[in-house]
Amino acid sequence: MTGMRAELRRGRLAAEIVVAYLRARRELRRAPIETVVERLRERGPAVGTQPAEGLREARNLGYAVGKAVRFLPGDTRCLRRSLVLLQLLARRGISAELVIGTRTEPDFLAHAWVEHEGQPVLPPGDDSFGRLVAL
Repeated sequence: MTGMRAELRRGRLAAEIVVAYLRARRELRRAPIETVVERLRERGPAVGTQPAEGLREARNLGYAVGKAVRFLPGDTRCLRRSLVLLQLLARRGISAELVIGTRTEPDFLAHAWVEHEGQPVLPPGDDSFGRLVAL
């Protein structure tokens, strides 16, 4: 019975990730990133949700998001992954920031990741990315 409950929880989380991904895609087509982040955070904690354990829970969710979005169509790179995770964390009452960084050498490249209380939840890339903005 315990195995069935775990499978049900994983299935629910996978469904939540898919819905969050579709919402992030839709919002990115409609508005600037600042507005998108604000809208995705609007749905506060889910009804009946207990306060989460913070960084450990955030990293576990980040791991699940990273694994699940690989199977979804479209662009599932860092920005979309980060927006999906922001939504899941907001629903659980866990504070988080979307961080966008850039580097110029050897080539220009941008990267997005999520932090909880200053600690990376999704990989921040290597040390060559300078923080551009945190939302």
